[in-house]
Amino acid sequence: MAAEATPVEGPRIGVIGGSGFYEFLDEVTEVAVDTPYGAPSDQVSIGGLAGREVAFLPRHGRRHALPPHRINYRANLWALRALGVRQILAPGAVGGLQPELGPGTLVIPDQLVDRTSGREQTYHDGRPGTDGQLPQVVHAPFADPYCPVGRATVLDSARRGGWSPVDGGTMVVIAGPRFSTRAESRWYAREGWTVVGMTGHPEAVLARELGLCYTALSLVTDRDSGVEAGQGVTQQEVFAVFARNVDRLRVLLAEALGRLPAGQVGCACAGH
Repeated sequence: MAAEATPVEGPRIGVIGGSGFYEFLDEVTEVAVDTPYGAPSDQVSIGGLAGREVAFLPRHGRRHALPPHRINYRANLWALRALGVRQILAPGAVGGLQPELGPGTLVIPDQLVDRTSGREQTYHDGRPGTDGQLPQVVHAPFADPYCPVGRATVLDSARRGGWSPVDGGTMVVIAGPRFSTRAESRWYAREGWTVVGMTGHPEAVLARELGLCYTALSLVTDRDSGVEAGQGVTQQEVFAVFARNVDRLRVLLAEALGRLPAGQVGCACAGH
């Protein structure tokens, strides 16, 4: 880890998601967290769910005002860890790149491809520490970007809840905020990649550098631009499909959160 976020007693499980999830916590307290990397997207909401204390952070801010390339990912992950979070579930909307992945499909990816640019994606940025010395760079292993324990827990919880989740697949992350061209979308599909999103990176790698378990829950909201004919994906379409599924996602999160271990158990996410 490049620098140490001093943990305090607090929630061990965090959710990074959209504003549709505000109502899934009970007895919410909002906490402002200062970080060495600036302000996170919003205050962190801490409340109860499934007998657990959970921290929720809206990725884009509570008014969805931050586009993907303007999110302070480093501050977001740092803030959660500083509050004591060790397990993170990260639901998000994605486009389906394969014909069988229609709107409403839940994919639990196991791989990631980064097609973003210009984002701060490491805590190892060469800045001197408090003693004036440059810290030693640590090359975090990232062959498997997502927590195996978190993935297994979410997959089992989804099946119990009546979903037919896709176990595994590759999320390609683009810079946004524009959607893909048809040529780009067809290229991603030919590579065999599964879904396309805009925020899964650098969230996952920053979580790994901080020793956090991170699991992505990818809800397909559209068939991406090159998969089928038509005008291509629109923001209205994405929001509409996500809204139709948000209640099911809340139930799934409650089930998974209740069954996740409190810390890193049986995985190597914190082992570098």
